[in-house]
Amino acid sequence: MIASKQRIPFCDLSKLDAEGRQMAERATVNGQVLNIFKVLLNHPRLVRNWGRFGNYILQGSTLPAREREIAILRIGWLNQAPYEWEQHVLIGKRVGLTDEDVEKIKKGPSAGWNRHERAIVQAADDLFEKSVVLDETWQVLSENYNTQQLMDLVFSIGQYNLVSWALNSFGVPLDDFLPGAQKS
Repeated sequence: MIASKQRIPFCDLSKLDAEGRQMAERATVNGQVLNIFKVLLNHPRLVRNWGRFGNYILQGSTLPAREREIAILRIGWLNQAPYEWEQHVLIGKRVGLTDEDVEKIKKGPSAGWNRHERAIVQAADDLFEKSVVLDETWQVLSENYNTQQLMDLVFSIGQYNLVSWALNSFGVPLDDFLPGAQKS
């Protein structure tokens, strides 16, 4: 995983306007604002607009949650984004991923997935390496996904590619409750 020092400091939450404070309040775990939002709230307008899309991917997408998390974790792993990885391992386990699944995500498409799940992992690899889902991957995905699900998969991978870039570039530190934070 990429280890980078924090480049953008946490914002002073006490200086946020009412809307900014509401965004911060919605982004808490155990009463603490998540570090990603402590950094991103340096630019509340960006967070507000990006958040609409991010919320759609996490809560409104046509993808089954477990499959969405396979795709998100794979692109996070490919980007070696520790914050992304640690957060979504927890989310993935809440939606049915096992420790074995998490290990297989690290290994990639040939790690013993069923045909459909292998194609999900391969789609992340295709987009990361070639900027397009290759025809053979698309064909397998099309066996189970409708047009909206195919679109949501590409947008989900793209969303978390962007998030991985931002987290790595900004140096967002892991939240204290994340397993990897205890190792650093």
